[in-house]
Amino acid sequence: MLSFDTATAKVLETAYQGADVTRRRRAIFDDLAPVGGDHVLDLGCGNGLLTQELARAVGPEGHVTGLDPSEDMRALALSRCSDHQNVTFRDGAAESLPFGDESFDKAVSVQVFEYLSDLPGVSAELLRVLRPGGKLVVGDAHWDMLAWYSDQPERMARMQEIWDRHLADRIVPARLPAILTDVGYSVETVRPITFTDTTLRPDGLANMMIILMTNYAIQTEPGAEDMAKAWAEEQRKLAAEGRFFFAMTYFSIAARKPDT
Repeated sequence: MLSFDTATAKVLETAYQGADVTRRRRAIFDDLAPVGGDHVLDLGCGNGLLTQELARAVGPEGHVTGLDPSEDMRALALSRCSDHQNVTFRDGAAESLPFGDESFDKAVSVQVFEYLSDLPGVSAELLRVLRPGGKLVVGDAHWDMLAWYSDQPERMARMQEIWDRHLADRIVPARLPAILTDVGYSVETVRPITFTDTTLRPDGLANMMIILMTNYAIQTEPGAEDMAKAWAEEQRKLAAEGRFFFAMTYFSIAARKPDT
């Protein structure tokens, strides 16, 4: 699993305010459909961008609780949401939520489930803390749907193989609907959110992935530094030559707890 330290948090901070991730966040926000007075759990709230948007949507009669195990991420989120009196941040694990039964009207989790080894257990925990009729929206990538051009496909495959090691589950969108149904939810929608980049935009998802994947390979794979740096350099060279291509599909999965 990635360690979201201060340096990583800054990389994510830039990309998460860019057009790609903003569009993903908006799609998930729309599927959750927060309204005034809702009590919402933001599981894996990260730097608090979605938390802040939810806080505005639920208003002073509602409340948003952000849960994240990373102290660096919580610090960013707390700073971002400092003007909102209807937000609380907590440290805690998805597998054992520190909340009572039926505490929330809605829950959302963006790019968190792919790091969790016990999807049925976490899904059941979220069901427990949702009120009857409550809604859950999970956003995650399907990593089999990554298409990324390289003149050296073997090196590209090697970089993706290394990157996959930080995931607990690389095909969450394919597995989660059945898991949610088994746990007791009614799955309402499974919506794709596809990104394509042919220009390597500085605030884009592809640029963020190059930075994260290069750093991860250097930090975790002995002897991989030269390869990883050459791979990143090639991608920027392809972009300069007009030959860059990156496509990735995320999914927003919406489910509901039964009324009774």
